[in-house]
Amino acid sequence: MSLRLAARRNSPADTSPEAPFILPRPVELTNLDWRSAVPRYPDIEQERLYRKQRLAASFRLFARYGFDMGGAGHITARDPEHPDHFWVNPAGVFFGHVRVRDLLLVNHHGEIVQGKGLLNRAAFAIHSELHKARPDVIAAAHSHGIYGKAWSSLGRLLDPLTQDSCAFYQDHVIFRDFSGVVLDSSEGERIAEALGDKSAAILQNHGFLTVGNSVDGAVWRYIAFENAAHAQLLAEAAGKPQVLSHEVASHTNGQVGKETGSWFSFQPLFDLVAREEPDLFE
Repeated sequence: MSLRLAARRNSPADTSPEAPFILPRPVELTNLDWRSAVPRYPDIEQERLYRKQRLAASFRLFARYGFDMGGAGHITARDPEHPDHFWVNPAGVFFGHVRVRDLLLVNHHGEIVQGKGLLNRAAFAIHSELHKARPDVIAAAHSHGIYGKAWSSLGRLLDPLTQDSCAFYQDHVIFRDFSGVVLDSSEGERIAEALGDKSAAILQNHGFLTVGNSVDGAVWRYIAFENAAHAQLLAEAAGKPQVLSHEVASHTNGQVGKETGSWFSFQPLFDLVAREEPDLFE
């Protein structure tokens, strides 16, 4: 099957391998309006490249954080021109080796329309339904990180123990209907239904899932969600944590749980991996 995408005119990706082209941010951090929506490129070609570069960088970061567990884990980014298609990593490729050119474009029928490689059926079953149910979701991230996996077995929401964990206060859910590897879209539908309008889900006995209005935001949320679980596991192992009041947790969530804040928090991590692993932009 073929899909016609907007062509890249005078593509900067044709530069020498010694100087990979990295699309700059749509806005300088010093000019970021924290009250506005996540910045985007008005040009479809640039926005597509931006999302793909962020997506490839996100897999490199997942590898660094140890979020790779065999063939488990996937991050998707909705295509800006064809919203019923998304970009995803090919199954069987180590996260730390994923490059922009390795990414697959998949439609909501599970057909690869651009790229070569294996499609992770679980990735399709979960993410296709999330993207259908949530038009606002640009990206979704899921893996079997050790702390998220451990916390998921407890069948509990995370408590607002710290400033950082307040980012998820009243903004995450538990999906309790684990029935094995997700290969059927019907379970993806149930996960999407359970998620509702929230930003994160604990898939009981499975792992964590986060979504966002940008690749940057979804991936930062996943990293932060794992970090919050790690902190609570350590706190409960050491003693009895003091939980923040509803008033304080709600107020703090309004300060640290915003979409633009998640986008901003991802930028230093992107800069790190872009400088140290420039081959990801190939």
